[in-house]
Amino acid sequence: MNGHDFAPVFGPARVMVILRDLPPDETVRLAERAWDVGIDVVEVPIRTPDAVLALRAAVDAGRRRDRLVGAGTVRTPAQVRQAAGAGAAFTVAPGLDLAVADAAVSYGIPHLPGVATPTEAQQALDHGLVWLKAFPAVSLGPAWFRAVAGPLPEARFVATGGIDADNARDFLAAGARVVAVGSALADPRQIPRLAALAAGED
Repeated sequence: MNGHDFAPVFGPARVMVILRDLPPDETVRLAERAWDVGIDVVEVPIRTPDAVLALRAAVDAGRRRDRLVGAGTVRTPAQVRQAAGAGAAFTVAPGLDLAVADAAVSYGIPHLPGVATPTEAQQALDHGLVWLKAFPAVSLGPAWFRAVAGPLPEARFVATGGIDADNARDFLAAGARVVAVGSALADPRQIPRLAALAAGED
């Protein structure tokens, strides 16, 4: 199975933004703010029906700017269907559910499952899921990424959970390919630093 390849999604990106529980207009505003500073990939969690409306609005805005928007907190095949219907370019989950991953691939959408142990990471890899969301990253710590890279060097991790401009570089230095940033984007003091991080500046 090669349907879960996130290399075309992320490209050279090192930062993804998560816009959670916001109304559609605010979701679009912050997505455009992210795109303006060079953060190209946006995730909109869809825990509620209203969130699906926000996802759809962000997807429409992204199409106008040739930017990708994915659906987060996708825990069931039914939510995969909702995400696909809203035009999501990918799906993200807090945990590992192979049925959800298979549902995503049936819609031609790559899926990013959450893992927190080497056992889960190995199970995902065995199913063709090479890109993995390490969650909650702030609890796992940068050392976790270095340790897991030893036996599982093929894994490509997106560090998610508690990431901001203050600690993001530690996770990237430890081997995470991408860091996912949530509420930090709303903090004007962090935006220039996140923009520099997205641009690959040290």
